[in-house]
Amino acid sequence: MKISVFCGVSVDGFIARKSHTFDFLPEEPEPHGFEEFYKSIDTVVIGRNTYQVVVKYFPKWYYGKKRVVVLSSGKLDFSEAPKNAKLQQMSGEPAHILSKLKALRVKHVYLDGGITIQRFLAVGLVDRMTVTRVPVLIGEGIPLFGPVPGDIKLRHVKTKTFKSGLVTTEYDVLR
Repeated sequence: MKISVFCGVSVDGFIARKSHTFDFLPEEPEPHGFEEFYKSIDTVVIGRNTYQVVVKYFPKWYYGKKRVVVLSSGKLDFSEAPKNAKLQQMSGEPAHILSKLKALRVKHVYLDGGITIQRFLAVGLVDRMTVTRVPVLIGEGIPLFGPVPGDIKLRHVKTKTFKSGLVTTEYDVLR
């Protein structure tokens, strides 16, 4: 099973403002590989906070027909999600979550949301990271990365620059 991250981040490292808004992202982004990446995954894993933001701020269900696993130890209310959303709740440590997904024959997981990404990275359970830097400094917000137990080595795969100033870089996470 492959575990991937694909996210946009301000140059100063934030994935969203403190208010969980994304108004610094380009309104009409150029194609930068996300569509192709998204076609390659079969499951999305997000935390409760990301789920609540997506339901609140995106009028159209952001994840389409993909299976979406929402991580939370507390009871979740899925009533605000569209009826056709394939939602499932799980809790536990990242390795436990992945063993459950493996039993479901999941092949490629997309991790989304700051805390979820940080938790899986901290225990060495991310294979590939694609980070698109948006040419803006927002000063404060929700960081992509938090404290890690030690260095996490990455191998550069490729970088692509776009006319708008977006810079997308792919890394393999070395274990």
